[in-house]
Parts: sequence; structure tokens; C-alpha cells
Amino acid sequence: MTIELTKEAKQTALESLQKYFEENLEQSLGNLAGGALLNFIVEEIGPSLYNKGVADAQERMQMRLSELDYEVHADEFPYWRKAKGRR
Repeated sequence: MTIELTKEAKQTALESLQKYFEENLEQSLGNLAGGALLNFIVEEIGPSLYNKGVADAQERMQMRLSELDYEVHADEFPYWRKAKGRR
């Protein structure tokens, strides 16, 4: 699966990379170099982050599914048990 950022997310990520370079590395990062670096990060590291997110979501869903029978369980054939208590 190819990971793609929206135009807005790309722009925000590029600005963040440029700010990081300026403040932490005391270097400027132009749009062309920054875009290339961002593309590399998304292509090379993005799938690992994506897969981790999917695995975390699967784990969370499995936990919720294991609790489902307790949350939505309905007692079957309750009439006679209730009737017994009324007598």
C-alpha cells in the first residue's frame, strides 16, 4: 500500500522539517531538498509507522470484541426465572 499525504499535510510536514533543520542543525532546508527528504521519509519509514498503527488498532479492536458479549449479552428465556421470584 502506498502512503500518501494530503497536499496540506505535505506542506505542514515540509515546514516542520525546515524549522527543525533551522533550529536544531542550524542549516536551511530549501523546498526542493525538503520535499525530497520528506518523500524519502514517507516512502522508507512511513510503512513501519503505518503498520504499527494498524497493529495497535487491531489489538484495540480485539480487546473490544472480547468484551462484546459482556456488554450486549441478553439473558435467554428469563420469563420463568422472573415468574418464580414473583410467587
